Amino acid sequence: MNKTNSFLNFARPGRSRIDSAKTSGAADFLRSHHTMASLLPHVARMLALQKDCTNLLPEMFQCCDVIRFDSGILLLAVPTTALATKLKQQLPKLQDQLTQRGWQVTSIRLKVQVKQAISPEPVQSSLRLPPQALAAFAALEENLADEKGNKDLKKALRELLAKRR
Repeated sequence: MNKTNSFLNFARPGRSRIDSAKTSGAADFLRSHHTMASLLPHVARMLALQKDCTNLLPEMFQCCDVIRFDSGILLLAVPTTALATKLKQQLPKLQDQLTQRGWQVTSIRLKVQVKQAISPEPVQSSLRLPPQALAAFAALEENLADEKGNKDLKKALRELLAKRR
C-alpha cells in the first residue's frame, strides 16, 4: 500500500477488503483532480493528529474530533459541555504529549458542537377504538342535524367509521 492510501486506512482497524477498495477509490478520485490532490497532505496530517489524540486520551476522544490545526493552535470539537470540562483538565497533559510526538502545539482550544442526532421516522400506529366508541361515533353521525355547519363533521365521522370497521 502506498503512503497516500495509508492515511485513509488507519482510521478504522480491521477493515474488510470492500472497505479498503472503497477507500482506495476515494484516494484515487482525490489524486485524479489537481485541486483535490492538494488536500491529501492536509487530510493525512489531520487524520494523523486525530489518531495521536485518540491514542493519548482514548476514553475522551471517542466523541471528539480535530477541527483545525493552524499556527500551533489546535481546535477540537467536543459534543457536550460536560466532556469539554473534563477535557480541559487534561489539556496540559495532551499538549505536552503531542509536543513530544513532534506536533508543534502552542495552545488547544475547545468548541462545543452538539451533533444532531438523526431521529428515526415516527411509526404511525393505528389507533384502536373500543366498540363502545365506534357505536358512539355512529350514533353522533346519525343524530346530527343535516345543516351546512355539520356537513364536514358528518363526512369525517363516516370516514372514521369506515376506516375502523
